[in-house]
Amino acid sequence: MRLKTFPGGVHPPDEKRYSASVPITEAPIPQKVIIHLSQHIGSPSKPIVAVGDEVLTGQKIAEATGYVSLVQHSSISGKVTAINRFPNATGSSSMAIQITGDGSDKWIELVDEPNFMDLPLEEMKKRIGEAGICGMGGAGFPTLVKLSPPADKPIDTVILNGVECEPYLTSDHRLMLEKGEEIIIGLKLIMKILSAKKGMIGIEANKPDAIAKMQELTKNEPAMEVVPLKLRYPQGAEKQLIYAATKRKVPAGGLPLEVGIVVQNVGTAFAIYEAIRYQKPLIQRVITVTGSPVTKPQNLLARIGTPFSELVDFCGGTKEEVGKVICGGPMMGFALPTLEATVGKGSGGLVLMNTEDARLNEEGNCLRCARCVDVCPMNLVPCMIVSAVKYDNQKLAVRSGLNDCMKCGACAYVCPAQIRLVQYIDTGKIRYAEAKK
Repeated sequence: MRLKTFPGGVHPPDEKRYSASVPITEAPIPQKVIIHLSQHIGSPSKPIVAVGDEVLTGQKIAEATGYVSLVQHSSISGKVTAINRFPNATGSSSMAIQITGDGSDKWIELVDEPNFMDLPLEEMKKRIGEAGICGMGGAGFPTLVKLSPPADKPIDTVILNGVECEPYLTSDHRLMLEKGEEIIIGLKLIMKILSAKKGMIGIEANKPDAIAKMQELTKNEPAMEVVPLKLRYPQGAEKQLIYAATKRKVPAGGLPLEVGIVVQNVGTAFAIYEAIRYQKPLIQRVITVTGSPVTKPQNLLARIGTPFSELVDFCGGTKEEVGKVICGGPMMGFALPTLEATVGKGSGGLVLMNTEDARLNEEGNCLRCARCVDVCPMNLVPCMIVSAVKYDNQKLAVRSGLNDCMKCGACAYVCPAQIRLVQYIDTGKIRYAEAKK
């Protein structure tokens, strides 16, 4: 079988051997959680609790503040002990609600709806919104918004993203193996909400067991197709996945809905299933804790807001010196200055690197070799964008595709001069955003 893919891209070592075969284990319930109010794209959530309030597991503690926003819930039962700035999963800090547990893990009431597939579409969407679900592949876009396209943008295809192309990460892989049935039901629910006729599940070829599992589960589903994909980074990026699976091209600056497609992560599909069937809020997720320094790499079902330090301790701590800690994968993740940052809704992995793997070589001068151009999945000229940023020429940077860059890191990965291309481009994006204010 010829595997589908996209133009460009790179082939970093996948490093999934540490945890790919490790079943999901539930992490201990933390004594204290930090629930951030900006775990998503859009307006920050607004607290509806105060310091001293008692809360239950699953109780709403913050409300959405606009159309593109999200509600937040407590992931443990206990008392609100602070509303302040705390370290977050992006390496910075943001406003959050701290809850100290009471040790009982007393939940709000969850109800198993036997006829959940027959609920009115608006009720399904309401439950998704009330569950506080956002994209769990890392972007964090509020799911309710994604499932509410304009009337003039009909959706005919839903693609579930099971690619997980970032090195080291295996949380989606394990979820497909262990919760495949629920993921397929989640896909059916998404298709029903969007009136989509076609469902696709994209999975990279380095997960043959997940491909086989999903093919078995969909063999009697004529509207669904499992799409094995060539091992290539960033195969899981939305536009690249769409092109590989359907050959449709999302226009520059456009959204997938403009070509009749909605993409959701497999973890998001699972969360949608739980929200619609049980009215269960998104208060936990699977996260891979991995890397050579980790004594026992694992895929953990962890409560949102759990300090990363507790997850590392649960994995036996470290067996060698740690040179870098990354939330997410090494290509697009965020370097963390502290393990006291906490699990967010988009935290698919925590990667610990030893000092050798984390070593950065000295940056040299651009050789004009065009390797960055060859691998760019967006058909940009990264070296030109970076040159414009260095000279603070915003017009040239934008004209060269600054805002089309998704910061996948493929260019920096192949650069023989070790130029920090992504960091320069990120600086350019920040300057451009500030200039527009």
